[in-house]
Amino acid sequence: MSLFRFSVVVLSLLSASSCFAQLANQVQLKIDPTNRTLTVSADERVTAEPDLAIVHIGFLTTPSDAKQAYSNGSRASNQIISALKQAGIPEASIRSESQTLESSDPKAHKFQLQQSWVVEVPPARVAEILDIAVTAGATQSGQVEWTLSNVKALEDKALEKAAARAQSDAGVLAKGMGVQLGRLIYTTNQLSRGSVPYSYGVANFSAQVADKRASAPLAIEPHKVSRGATVYAVYAIE
Repeated sequence: MSLFRFSVVVLSLLSASSCFAQLANQVQLKIDPTNRTLTVSADERVTAEPDLAIVHIGFLTTPSDAKQAYSNGSRASNQIISALKQAGIPEASIRSESQTLESSDPKAHKFQLQQSWVVEVPPARVAEILDIAVTAGATQSGQVEWTLSNVKALEDKALEKAAARAQSDAGVLAKGMGVQLGRLIYTTNQLSRGSVPYSYGVANFSAQVADKRASAPLAIEPHKVSRGATVYAVYAIE
């Protein structure tokens, strides 16, 4: 499924002294009676269902002395990773994101250990894996990035559609203006992403659940992945 919008700018012939027209990111074209050009811009956007989800999973220990905070953190860390692996998540799909032991109350000499990972899972398993992690002690988890294993293919499709749109629009404009479309003089493009990653905040979620085993997983629906492309093209006209 694709959505598109496009705008067209026609640079008319000028019989006066030469001047300059600006095109797409500071590109300048000289226009005078001997420089007959037609410029078009076309935007296209394509979307696809994600085939990969990146789940952010982490925890934060309760304040205690440094040694106890580290001990509690080590236990939580191993419990979470063990639970993920038992759920069938391969080690290669789990990557450390951050880990810190910091003072939470200098006067009381209290510390907290924080650790987080990014876990790649199929979109259909996001809610299940998040539930497993939280049950195992992940108290700061929930951000999900929906993506594709081959994002470039989606970008190529958007670019291809934008290029075709620009070429088609140039032909229609030339015909409507009663001129012959000539050779392509210049072209450039720009890619754009879709919406920002989807976040589902469940910080301290496990502390809010009296009986984790009786809690159903969250209802999480994937967001479609979107990529857009803009193509600017300058053609000679005859």
